[in-house]
Amino acid sequence: MLKYAFWNNKGGTGKTSLAFQAVTRYAEKHPLARILVIDMCPQANMSELLLGGMTSGGGSQLLQQQGKIPRCSVGGYFQIRLPSPYSAPMFNAADYIMKPDSVNPYIPSNISLVCGDPLLELQSNAINTLANAQIPGTDTWIEVADWIRDFLEKVENDYDVVFVDCNPSFSLYTQIALASVDRLILPVMADDSSRRAVQNALSLVYGLSLPSPIYATYAFSAKLHAANRQLPKVHLIAKNRITQYMGPASAYAAVLHAIETDIINLQKAHPNLFTFTSAQKASVSIRDFQTTGVVAFAKGLPFSRLKSGKQSVGGHRVEVNEPYRLNCLDAIDGLVAHL
Repeated sequence: MLKYAFWNNKGGTGKTSLAFQAVTRYAEKHPLARILVIDMCPQANMSELLLGGMTSGGGSQLLQQQGKIPRCSVGGYFQIRLPSPYSAPMFNAADYIMKPDSVNPYIPSNISLVCGDPLLELQSNAINTLANAQIPGTDTWIEVADWIRDFLEKVENDYDVVFVDCNPSFSLYTQIALASVDRLILPVMADDSSRRAVQNALSLVYGLSLPSPIYATYAFSAKLHAANRQLPKVHLIAKNRITQYMGPASAYAAVLHAIETDIINLQKAHPNLFTFTSAQKASVSIRDFQTTGVVAFAKGLPFSRLKSGKQSVGGHRVEVNEPYRLNCLDAIDGLVAHL
C-alpha cells in the first residue's frame, strides 16, 4: 500500500484543489486501483469536493457523514482513540469510511473516503496533552503519532494507494498524518513566500537548518528516528497556478528556478530524503485553472467530467472554454504521470 500526502505548511498554494483533481484523475487512469482518501484538514474541503462541491450538496452530505453514529470521519475515529491513546482499541475501520460516488456520481467508484472534520481542532489540545504525557516505558508521542498508521493497518489488504490531504500547518494532527505516509507532494506558488515555505517545510519534517541545536531533540524527524520509523520522502514539487497563457511567465521564472535549485541542492546533500535523483523528476508545472477550476470545484467535478460552454454557478453565468479545460486536464495528467 503506497501512501502519499499533499502538504505544505503555507496556506494558499492550491493544495486541496490540486489534490482533488490529481486523485480523481489517478483513479480514472487506474480503474483497478483501490484508493483511499483521508482528509486530515478540519476545513474538510477535500471531502466537500468529493461529495459534490458547493453547488451540488457537498456541504450537506459532509454534515450527514459527521452526524452518523459512530461519526463517519477522521474526527469520529480520533474520538475513540482519545480514551485509548497508547494502544488501539477494537474498532471497525469501515465505520469511518464512505464511498463518495454514492452521493456524487462523477467521482470514480474506486475511491473511498475518510471525511475531514472540524472536530480535529477541538481534539487537538487533548491530543497534544496525551502525546506529551510522561509515562515510564511508553513513548507517548509515537503512540499518538501512530493513530493513522494503526487505522491503515486495519485496511492494508483493502486498498492499494492512500492519498492524505493535510492541513496547511504542522499541528500534531498534521504530524500524525505525515508519520503515516511514504511520499510527500509539496505544492508551491511562484513567489518568495513559497520559496521560504518550502525551506520551512523541509526544516519541520527533516530537521534541516534548525536555528539552534536545542530544537533537534524535539524535531519530528528525531522522534521518528528514535522509534526506528522511516521519514516520508519528498516525491514531487508541484509548481501550481502558473499563468494559463504563457507557461512559466518571466516575472515568476526566477522564483520558480530558485525553488527548483534549492530542492536539487538539498537532494544532492540529503539524497535519502527524496525519491527522485534528477531535476527532471523533481517538479511539475500546473497551469492556473482559472474559470475552469472555479466551475469544477463548485460542482465537485473532475476536469474529465466537466462540460465546456456556459454554466451556472451560484446564480452567475460563466463559460468554460474547451481549450482551457483541456489545458487543465493535460496539466493534471502531467502530475499523475509522476505518481
